[in-house]
Amino acid sequence: MSTFDDLTNNFARLPGIGKKSAVRIVNWLLKQDKMYVQRFAQNLNVLKDKVVPCSICGMWTEENPCPICSSPLRDNSLICIVEQSQDVSTIEAYGEFKGLYHVLGGLIKPLEGVGPSQLSIVPLMDRLKKGGVKEVIIATNPTVEGDTTALYINKMITELNGPAPIKVTRLATGIPVGGDLEYIDKRTLSLSFRGRTEI
Repeated sequence: MSTFDDLTNNFARLPGIGKKSAVRIVNWLLKQDKMYVQRFAQNLNVLKDKVVPCSICGMWTEENPCPICSSPLRDNSLICIVEQSQDVSTIEAYGEFKGLYHVLGGLIKPLEGVGPSQLSIVPLMDRLKKGGVKEVIIATNPTVEGDTTALYINKMITELNGPAPIKVTRLATGIPVGGDLEYIDKRTLSLSFRGRTEI
């Protein structure tokens, strides 16, 4: 196998990149100057050494603990639970949430052999046992797996709750702003009715 084919296969394994896109990427890299390609290769080479999961929240970081966990400006009484590190970036981009995070590293998927023990649930419970947390916001996707994971975490926190119970909330789901009822699917509409709020 040639270097071109080998590299194409490596890129094709990345999420969202098929064989055709991988070929385009390799062709594009071949047109770039040598310094750029060397920097790109060097960054890939040190990626696994420099970027590690935060020892507190599990988010990818080069500093341990991560800048969010070590910031004195964050609200320590709020923890937002997300599936993956990239979900933290998505929420942070809006600039509304000022609490802390906890990255699960996936969702409970029994059909794929992923159970609670494969996720970062025990470290979450350890964080909650230390006290000081008033609310846990579960921000998993509104899918069967996301709902299953949310219910499991809620059950674990309920069992953990003592004299000062921790409030467990879930991100609201439903009709998007600017959405048209005519084009909303049944599940989204059902969630919208269940999650309705008083005005």
